[in-house]
Amino acid sequence: MAESSRKIEAVDQYIFGLPENIQEITSALRKIILGASADLTEEFKWSMPNYSCNGLVCYLQASKNHVNLGFHKGSELMEYDTESLLQGSGKTMRHLRVKKMDEIKPEEFTVLIKKAVNLNGE
Repeated sequence: MAESSRKIEAVDQYIFGLPENIQEITSALRKIILGASADLTEEFKWSMPNYSCNGLVCYLQASKNHVNLGFHKGSELMEYDTESLLQGSGKTMRHLRVKKMDEIKPEEFTVLIKKAVNLNGE
């Protein structure tokens, strides 16, 4: 299924309502997420974009100065986080914080997203 056909309007509207620099980061992260796995479904839950495949995988949470790419089972991804990008100390969730476009690392982010999808398949 094409990436564009998997985008939902609620997420389009969410992104449209963000400050311009944050819109750019959020859109770029959305593209990486949808490109990482054709099995991911985009949803709008808890006032933010969420992506699932056999359960919740990741989410995008925008704020005024940054965007978090969060992983619902992030604590299980730590061993694959070779760049030490994941932050957070909760029981299960972890996130990547992106403040500028040049902080986006498509290859590393894609690896983590694919591993997160695999966690739900196991």
